[in-house]
Amino acid sequence: MSDALKHECGIAMVRLLKPLQFYKDKYGSAFYGLNKMYLLMEKQHNRGQDGAGLASIKFNVAPGTRYISRVRSNEDQPIQDIFAQINGRLNELNEAFPDKIDDVEWQNNNAPYLGNLFLGHVRYGTFGKNSIESVHPFLRQSNWMHKSLLVAGNFNMTNSKRLFNDLVEIGQHPKEMTDTVTVMEKIGHFIDKEVAELYVNIKKEKGVGKKEASPLIEERIDLKKILEKSAKNWDGGYAMAGLLGHGDAFVLRDPAGIRPAFYYKDDEVVVVASERPVIQTVFNVAMDDVQEIERGHALIIKRNGKITLDKILPQLPQKSCSFERIYFSRGSDADIYTERKNLGKFVFPQILEKINNDIPNTVFSFIPNTAETSFYGMREAAEDFLNQQKAELILNGQRSLSVEKVKEILSERPRIEKLAIKDAKLRTFIADDSSRDDLVAHLYDVTYGIVKPTDNLVIIDDSIVRGTTLKKSIIKILDRLNPKKIIIVSSAPQIRYPDCYGIDMAKLGDFIAFRATLELLKDTNQYHIVEEVYANCLSQRHFEDIEISNKVTAIYAPFTDAQISDKIAEMLKTEDINAEVEIIYQSVKNLHKACPNHLGDWYFTGDYPTPGGNRVVNDAFINFYEGSDARAY
Repeated sequence: MSDALKHECGIAMVRLLKPLQFYKDKYGSAFYGLNKMYLLMEKQHNRGQDGAGLASIKFNVAPGTRYISRVRSNEDQPIQDIFAQINGRLNELNEAFPDKIDDVEWQNNNAPYLGNLFLGHVRYGTFGKNSIESVHPFLRQSNWMHKSLLVAGNFNMTNSKRLFNDLVEIGQHPKEMTDTVTVMEKIGHFIDKEVAELYVNIKKEKGVGKKEASPLIEERIDLKKILEKSAKNWDGGYAMAGLLGHGDAFVLRDPAGIRPAFYYKDDEVVVVASERPVIQTVFNVAMDDVQEIERGHALIIKRNGKITLDKILPQLPQKSCSFERIYFSRGSDADIYTERKNLGKFVFPQILEKINNDIPNTVFSFIPNTAETSFYGMREAAEDFLNQQKAELILNGQRSLSVEKVKEILSERPRIEKLAIKDAKLRTFIADDSSRDDLVAHLYDVTYGIVKPTDNLVIIDDSIVRGTTLKKSIIKILDRLNPKKIIIVSSAPQIRYPDCYGIDMAKLGDFIAFRATLELLKDTNQYHIVEEVYANCLSQRHFEDIEISNKVTAIYAPFTDAQISDKIAEMLKTEDINAEVEIIYQSVKNLHKACPNHLGDWYFTGDYPTPGGNRVVNDAFINFYEGSDARAY
């Protein structure tokens, strides 16, 4: 994606099912779980680089011994930083007690971060807050192990204010109004309530005091019931992970399956991550061994090792985030790789139309590197088209073709080139706008001497969100190659609506498709529709979420996708560009064809999978109309 865009977050969990001595004997280290956590987090660094955190819980330690360890970082290299801190602590301990290095029991009682249960998190700050206090896992600590709670997740709630007010109504005083804190406190409230009820019942049943009741409470805590009550009013996309201090753990996925979560289990370990190939790589297991947590379900791991997959919430229609497939997830997943190739393949007929089927005078390339897989699909489609043309030429020529002519026909192939390379070391350090724009225009280097003045230049991108980098940098640099025409192809459809489930796409005015549509409304004397949409959005402001509908769709209704794309091209071409500029977007129909099991498309269509999404998009329009820079969630 040529435009900078915040990604989602990533989670990782490891639960060891054997005693620590087992891993020491089999793998040579009692720190087997910690080592795997490093790999799981590092393999998901694409999901977040604003911060990282890790927590571990030890089993079977005496009172007075630290059983929860947590480390977080918001440094430039947060994963490396937290593990450097961990290694520093462990190295100090080994130097002080060299004779205890192989003593697993001693290590368990004295070494921080050694544990049986681990939770890791990598994040992008959806709200731009990168302070250490915003970094997961969050901790709700108690002197009762079963009431201590660690929470980390990949999520965003559309109704954080309501969740906050719910806590206030039951007498709590949350320290801040963020969805992470409100979610954690909501779960914590029902843990407290469950523990209190269990103690009363156990005391009545067994006639024991709190000390004797504690292990019985830990056995009987019903995480399924706690999560059902906690998540009842949640509206958002989430993969939520939590650890209780005594050793129970869970990962809960939202009812529409918006945010991803996968797990693997055998007789040694249970592992959860946001991406399937991460687990495959780190544990060297086959794709079929890694399962997806069902939407609306929780993977629950009890302290005694019992593992269940429990339905927590009624399932909504599955709307897995298609941006995961287009861009966010690493392309090493077998299904994602195929889907991205198909995105490039399915958009090719539109390209053919724009170049008038003139393959010989067209150069194909891609920007940025993440678009390479869809580029392969586009290339294959171009090859298939040429092969069809070759077959027709040879068949129509029948016996009159010479060997040399057949060879000439067969030698024709699409012109595939690596044209643009990003200069990762270039920094726009000069403050004034004119100087900064000049530097931005040089963020990419181009390969000269390949493109002719009679050539079309086709460049595929993952998606075009704001268009800023295209306008200020990419198109200007490509124009230096002196092509006849520059065609920018987006493997994703036009982004028209905000995301409110964990991606930092919050403001309508940021989207080039929205701005282009406003210009079309002006051009066609239909700008009154903006006033009407504003009034309709205001009219629903005090409705319950379930009663609200997306009123912003009316903005786009008068125009075809092609009209909006043409207007975007007009807006992105500056006066100093000599080449003709055209923009092609993937169709929503072909997106669904390429990613048939991941139909979450609300940023393209406005079809939000939860009621809160409709409120968010209407509020985003109100903010735009009123000139407010506030976020709608």
